[in-house]
Amino acid sequence: MVRLGVNIDHVATLRQARRGREPDPIWAAVEAELGGADLITVHLREDRRHIQDRDLRLLRETVKVPLNLELAAVPEILRIACEVRPDQATLVPERRQEITTEGGLDVVRNERIVADAIRQLQGHGIRVAVFIDPDPQQIELSKAFGAEAVEIQTARYSEARNEAEVRERFAEVCESARYAHEKGLAVHMGHGLNYHNVRQIAAIPCVQELNIGHSIVSRAVFVGLRQAVAEMKRILEESRRR
Repeated sequence: MVRLGVNIDHVATLRQARRGREPDPIWAAVEAELGGADLITVHLREDRRHIQDRDLRLLRETVKVPLNLELAAVPEILRIACEVRPDQATLVPERRQEITTEGGLDVVRNERIVADAIRQLQGHGIRVAVFIDPDPQQIELSKAFGAEAVEIQTARYSEARNEAEVRERFAEVCESARYAHEKGLAVHMGHGLNYHNVRQIAAIPCVQELNIGHSIVSRAVFVGLRQAVAEMKRILEESRRR
């Protein structure tokens, strides 16, 4: 069964719009768990645009499912991660100008930084995944540096504009998933997945985890977070049964 990681960053984004107390991402995590989330995902960014240090520490104390922390390989955030010790850390690229994460982490160009970050996190008992583009070289180096998992970014698939492009991009992520699985890595996917395009991604046999945030939080505006998560969870289950 593919696990559903619910990213609650956008709940914190709404709170930070007025620098207030609501909506509280801690309560969002509770609702997501009640809806069937298999893990809770948050991204503690350097600029603290949504999730705050307080949120991460409270989530570590309160969530019952595994906590997945997305982070850039920078000293300050690595230090916090090693103090809080989430169940899983996913290394991602980060730029101040971006609205959301754009593309995968370039392990090839950042070999030493990535390798050092993986060692540091694993030294504190944290399982490490690397968020990468669907590229064999990125997969090979992630494995070589000791990562337990790769999260293959699905943005190009999610943003495909016609059927031919969807097929091409889907084949790309399928091949990358197969290659990573053969290398002994756990295979995760995420970025831009929604209630429609997630079905064939969830049906890929070797994919173990999907991390989805914006689509679920958007749906929650109309039906509530618990139901939005339950609906996504049901789609994943149906996709695997086909």
